[in-house]
Amino acid sequence: MMLKIEKILSPNEVQACRAIVDAGEWVDGNETSGHQSRLAKRNAQLKEGSDAAREAGQLILAALGRSPTFVAAALPLKVFPPLFNRYQGGQAFGNHVDNAMRQLRGSEFRIRSDLSCTLFLEDPENYEGGELVVEDLFGEHRVKLAAGDAVLYSAASIHRVTPVTGGTRTACFFWLQSMVRENEAREQLFRLDRSVQTLSAERGGGDPLVVELTNLYHNLLRRWGDA
Repeated sequence: MMLKIEKILSPNEVQACRAIVDAGEWVDGNETSGHQSRLAKRNAQLKEGSDAAREAGQLILAALGRSPTFVAAALPLKVFPPLFNRYQGGQAFGNHVDNAMRQLRGSEFRIRSDLSCTLFLEDPENYEGGELVVEDLFGEHRVKLAAGDAVLYSAASIHRVTPVTGGTRTACFFWLQSMVRENEAREQLFRLDRSVQTLSAERGGGDPLVVELTNLYHNLLRRWGDA
């Protein structure tokens, strides 16, 4: 499942986040790359573990927790602390696959990367190129969203960022481990959850059909999920 989630950050939150990260220390993006990614990656990254990265990351994690769509789609169990990157002057990130396991440097915190998320922090009209391209069996999906919007997609996919030939592309990215490992199961639960919410708004939460579908949702989550 690949999902666009609008307005994770408000315009004021985008501005606050950019003020933090723009003033931070930026380093070569390959500081956090695996072997295969290092061959394809050319960008800058806010220094991992820096005060700016932690402060901006906390702002974004709080916003994600307030997004019902993000929570319903991702069913997050553990979220890797958000990272920040920027591309300019022709920088790009060629085809690559995210590492299956991510460990926070200098700690025992480790996740299985089920999902990847990119949260855009620059409006698309302010830079040229810089599309996130995600491949699946249906072909390529090209993503370039408004500042504050995010895209959630399978970490198992091959993906890339096209060269930024004008302006600067700034974004937040992170991985998460879901309570539900299988992508297909997460998608079915998300669809069922949306249907329950729609019916509940139309009929009320006590409607017998709403109660029955809610029961089905939680029993499926109980069957497929880990906590």
